[in-house]
Amino acid sequence: MKFVAISDTHGSHESLSLPEGDCIIHAGDVSNVGTKSKVLDFLDWFAQLNFKYKIFIAGNHDYFFEQADESEVLSSIPDTIIYLNDSGVEIEGLNIWGSPVQPWFYDWAFNRQRGEEIKKHWDLIPSDTDILITHGPAKGILDTTVRNEEVGCVDLLEKIKEIQPRVHISGHIHEAYGQVEKDGTLFINASVLDFRYRLVNHPVVFDL
Repeated sequence: MKFVAISDTHGSHESLSLPEGDCIIHAGDVSNVGTKSKVLDFLDWFAQLNFKYKIFIAGNHDYFFEQADESEVLSSIPDTIIYLNDSGVEIEGLNIWGSPVQPWFYDWAFNRQRGEEIKKHWDLIPSDTDILITHGPAKGILDTTVRNEEVGCVDLLEKIKEIQPRVHISGHIHEAYGQVEKDGTLFINASVLDFRYRLVNHPVVFDL
């Protein structure tokens, strides 16, 4: 299968040029301010994309997904879209798991304190996960800010080392866009916007 990974579109989705593929994965921050209207605009666009599978998670800008009732959230998502929130899906024999949480970052959505609070989310990730999607990166891997600080989650890194997914997709830190293979896992930071919120990075394509 050919996968196309994107993240951190922040409302610029209409300007994206997407390659062909079987499955598109969005790793969060679909909106800039997280209002329902902005989220619905993204979902309408996402639902119409020409991919067999369309998967996304929320990010720290996407307040609607955290603040609205679960029933309102789920009823807002078209049937052709797969939304993951500490949950998983199997497509064509591949197990995919997604979570929106990240270590505490200002006063944004889906913040969790480092340590036991965030570790509870990572403990939910099944051991047979092939593709792991989290909004925030793992510690020391595609997580370096413009201030040269590594802000990824160390507990997430330990979980990845334990279960060894084939691919880990994240975003959140725009300036850390790229991909690297480490210990059998392909790590992807799929942020399409740079630090100044300019649409300069390309979607990342991979095959499994």
